[in-house]
Amino acid sequence: MRSVRARAAIGATLVVAVALVAAGLAVLLVLRANLIDQADLQAEVAAREVAGQLATGAPYDELELDDEEDHPVQVTDEEGRTVVVSKDLRAVTGTGTSGVTPVPSASAGASPSPGDGEDGDDDADDEEDGSRPGRGEVSSDDPDFSDGTATVDGTTADYRFAAVEATTPDGVTLTVYAGAPLAAEQEAVNTVRGAMLTGLPLLLVVVAGVTWLVTRRALRPVEGIRREMAAITASEDLARRVPEPGSRDEIAALARTTNETLTVLEASVERQRRFVADASHELRS
Repeated sequence: MRSVRARAAIGATLVVAVALVAAGLAVLLVLRANLIDQADLQAEVAAREVAGQLATGAPYDELELDDEEDHPVQVTDEEGRTVVVSKDLRAVTGTGTSGVTPVPSASAGASPSPGDGEDGDDDADDEEDGSRPGRGEVSSDDPDFSDGTATVDGTTADYRFAAVEATTPDGVTLTVYAGAPLAAEQEAVNTVRGAMLTGLPLLLVVVAGVTWLVTRRALRPVEGIRREMAAITASEDLARRVPEPGSRDEIAALARTTNETLTVLEASVERQRRFVADASHELRS
């Protein structure tokens, strides 16, 4: 049977462990969410910058792209064909198409042909419906975000991609995918997780030890009462009393009640002894 000290130490340790695990998971989730939000913002800024250049009619081969390793870029047309990619991008996933080789397409600066009036009406209808941005505009809708990977200069890493639509002056709607690296997010989460896995056992050991010592100190008067009661039982000396702590807690109340019980018991035994003595005297007489 476990002692009170052991049960108290185990109980306190379990409670603290559950609380710390819950708090640790919450910290990790909040940290990861904040870092992903930062990556989303970086990816959106990079995507809108490229989309803005396309909306102004910049030719594909003259687009100013950010550092390919920090923000890999892939531009696709309405049919999902890749028309522009970052210079050193060798592979990509999570953007809807894995193509990294641009296919021949109409130039961003090309002008619509005279026979495209019907298409122009369709474009106008699409613009009114809000399904895509108007000519020379960048979509004001919130971008779509996705997780993926990109291989740049032979190195594959995880990225958070933002997709932003833009329509060139000649009516070609393109989707710009720009990525933000997740290495910092993963490193931060792994660092915090490692610190928790290292610190949690040590903290639980400290909690168990402190609880054991505090409980032992708190129960020391109880042990004194137990020893004195055992001595009284062995000696049959009801005149002895258990020690009363100077505190005003439950243990002190227990000691006072025990002494009161011993006083009553001593008086009762004394009365019985006198009765037996008197009875014996009367019988002898």
